[in-house]
Amino acid sequence: MVPGPGYGRAVTEAPVIDARGLLCPLPVLRLRKVLLDQPAGARVRLWATDAMALIDVPHFCDSAGHRLVGQGQVADGVHEFTVERGLSAPSAASGLIPEDI
Repeated sequence: MVPGPGYGRAVTEAPVIDARGLLCPLPVLRLRKVLLDQPAGARVRLWATDAMALIDVPHFCDSAGHRLVGQGQVADGVHEFTVERGLSAPSAASGLIPEDI
């Protein structure tokens, strides 16, 4: 057997937040809680069935300093969002910039 191209590299898959069945604002609140525990640049996936998540998650990312990396439907009615934690997300969420601190 020959090792594949990723042999020797650490494989870390983005954690999944299963918010299926939860209604607004719970999917975004769960996403926020997990992102705050992650280092900058870490990615998290969110599964949600609430149609409002299609609006809420991108808005949350824009306003909190995170980056929406991907968005799609993974199953009937289940939307997946891949979010990358921003550099100074807590400051961005409060509206402060580093110069204000």
